[in-house]
Amino acid sequence: MLISFGVREALLNGKKIAAFVPNDGCLIYIEENDEVLIAGFGRKGHAVGDIPGVRFKVVKVSGVSLLALFKEKKEKPRS
Repeated sequence: MLISFGVREALLNGKKIAAFVPNDGCLIYIEENDEVLIAGFGRKGHAVGDIPGVRFKVVKVSGVSLLALFKEKKEKPRS
């Protein structure tokens, strides 16, 4: 079984963390210096399933929901 997902490193208070990028292909919406909103992923700070060490997931990119970008309901703002 092959699971396709992306993991990005983000800076949180000067620390690098690994964050899960949900949905197949959503990794293309995140660029190098984008501001992302991350949320907890899993139960009480533990990793989920077969993704060891990943405790956060990406929710928004540049103030726009990642799901809205994926479903092409909104576009990422140009800045």
